[in-house]
Amino acid sequence: MPAARVSQRISAIAESATLAVDAKAKALKAAGRPVIGFGAGEPDFPTPGYIVQAAIEAASQPKYHRYSPAGGLPELKQAIADKTLRDSGYKAEASQVLVTNGGKQAVYNTFATLVDPGDEVIVPTPFWTTYPEAIRLAGGVPVEVFAGPEQDYLVTVEQLEAALTERTKILLFVSPSNPTGSVYSPEQVREVGLWAASKGLWVVTDEIYEHLTYDGVPFTSIATAVPELGDKVVILNGVAKTYAMTGWRVGWMIGPADVIKAATNLQSHATSNVSNIPQVAALAAVSGPLTAVDEMKVAFDRRRKAIVAGLNAIDGVECPTPKGAFYVYADVRGLLGKEFETANGTARPQTSAELAALILDEVEVAVVPGEAFGPSGFLRLSYALGDDDLATGVARLQSFLGKAK
Repeated sequence: MPAARVSQRISAIAESATLAVDAKAKALKAAGRPVIGFGAGEPDFPTPGYIVQAAIEAASQPKYHRYSPAGGLPELKQAIADKTLRDSGYKAEASQVLVTNGGKQAVYNTFATLVDPGDEVIVPTPFWTTYPEAIRLAGGVPVEVFAGPEQDYLVTVEQLEAALTERTKILLFVSPSNPTGSVYSPEQVREVGLWAASKGLWVVTDEIYEHLTYDGVPFTSIATAVPELGDKVVILNGVAKTYAMTGWRVGWMIGPADVIKAATNLQSHATSNVSNIPQVAALAAVSGPLTAVDEMKVAFDRRRKAIVAGLNAIDGVECPTPKGAFYVYADVRGLLGKEFETANGTARPQTSAELAALILDEVEVAVVPGEAFGPSGFLRLSYALGDDDLATGVARLQSFLGKAK
């Protein structure tokens, strides 16, 4: 039998569903179709001017035309440590920081460094699409713990306890959440963290949406709230969402010095240093004020309220009000199995994946189905797009989905 052309390890992972939906929407737009894309979690705002200017100036400096340390520019690592203390109260040294090619590499590096084959990682569900794939690439086993809309998509300690086995090594913790926008209260964060500490687990916490909370809801870092975790916590973060810098590709991980050193060794062979020019831009971002994100939050909050109201006006759709990030996670189980009029007759979608495909084909609105994040029956929509596009897209959804029989 001929050998497989692609390794089993790589063949087993799935394409990023969110990027796939976004790519398809952009391709259709390029072909002249008026597609409204709710797929990608990407602010529609430009990167603030002072950050762009820092990059322009850096590009003219020969020292940034050369290799730099694989773990990141020393001044950026220190600035990230300072910013983390400022924003979440967690004290770390520059030696505990690794600058990565976007938040995704921070996720990959972390699980590759911590996970041995067979180790289990508890993954609160719905989850961001990259987490389970990064865990599997490391040889680990993602253990999904699903929390539905009836509990605001927030897992309980009782659920976590039920998922615990002798193979469990890590708890993944994400608040605010992608894809649901849910935010754990300070009391819930402490309860979950104390549980993890009592079981001797590592906690990997993704804090990339730390500055995007609404209605006075606070962001709480589990690393700060639960010092009992000791040195068994890794923080993931980046500049993409806070500063509208998704394309600059700068993220980081913060953790114990030995873990960061090992992850830096991995990165030295995988990609070496992050491009120097974006690193200088990130330095300007994390060292500067939060004025830009405060301005963006005003728009996000307005869009959040509009999209929730618009979706909840559709029979068969239930959309909780998110308290963070810039996503809504709509429960569309009430629409599955119903009949929809289409250009070619009728259709009865049985899954949220089929419903999302139908919506794109019939009314040219791109959404991401729940299958990308866990169980079927849900749709994720990002409200980080412009107000006019949001209104048009929601109106199309109302018109099409509202006629289900």
